[in-house]
Amino acid sequence: MKIGIVGAGFVGATCAYALVMRGIGREIVLVDLNEKRSQAEADDIFHAVPFAHSMEVRSGEYKDLAGSRIVVVSAGVNQEPGETRLHLLTRNAAVFKQVIPGILKYAPDAILVIATNPVDVMTHLAARYARAEGRAPHGVLGTGTTLDTARFRALLARQLGIDPPHVHAYVLGEHGDSEVLVWSGVEVGGTPLLEYCQQTGCAIDDAVKERIDGQVRRAAYSIIEGKGATYYGIGSAVARICEVILKDQRAILTVCTPVDDVQGVENVTVAMPIILGGEGVIQTLSVPLNAAEAQGLQSSASIVRSALDELQD
Repeated sequence: MKIGIVGAGFVGATCAYALVMRGIGREIVLVDLNEKRSQAEADDIFHAVPFAHSMEVRSGEYKDLAGSRIVVVSAGVNQEPGETRLHLLTRNAAVFKQVIPGILKYAPDAILVIATNPVDVMTHLAARYARAEGRAPHGVLGTGTTLDTARFRALLARQLGIDPPHVHAYVLGEHGDSEVLVWSGVEVGGTPLLEYCQQTGCAIDDAVKERIDGQVRRAAYSIIEGKGATYYGIGSAVARICEVILKDQRAILTVCTPVDDVQGVENVTVAMPIILGGEGVIQTLSVPLNAAEAQGLQSSASIVRSALDELQD
């Protein structure tokens, strides 16, 4: 199966590398305005194929996306140190006005996976541009808080001294400063967090929660300050999303897609637990929240909605 990647910068190239390392798909096509860059990245990644999984990796143009099952969109300008994701809005919105129609001209049946920040807003715009091309909304989704959820589970697992797969927890809302860590719903091995801590003697007090919250919420800023960009985590998240789609695994991931209502905020795109399968978004789920978390999710959705209003969405 063919996977297209539009935008061969750090994120796009790392997505391609993660796909090769995990053996997801059969052909990857990298497309970028900087053809020299996309060719170099494709060649470099292809040279890793003998050490991983049999796959074709090449550079191409929009027309080479024809037949793609999925097209990952990572095109756009990078987030600068100290810049919030929402500050990227104006610059990247203009990019998408050209990119989305260009993709759908040659790959009208592809599922679009948006990885460009601010991902909630960009996914909402991508869905709008796709609808203008006659596409159904379930075929457009963003990475949402898939990475944030992974960060939350990994950091909590480290605190508890266990492997991350045994921690079940969600981060909802905007992929950014207003995201909501749903502590009230955390389970470890199927046991509520409080009960697990009582059984094992682990201590998860308010100070620990505040520290983990900050590490999750501020992770991107810290990484960008240290090395200029984040790409390994999101590349792996995109690879997982593509795997779920190609294998129709019906997994529940905190991706984002336009929904009618989130805590009273209408027509907005933020991350929620979503059943994802071969045709894209199957169903958006609601999870129990305490009062503070519900208010936080409403505030987060309102921030994204305000950004969309500035674009006269």
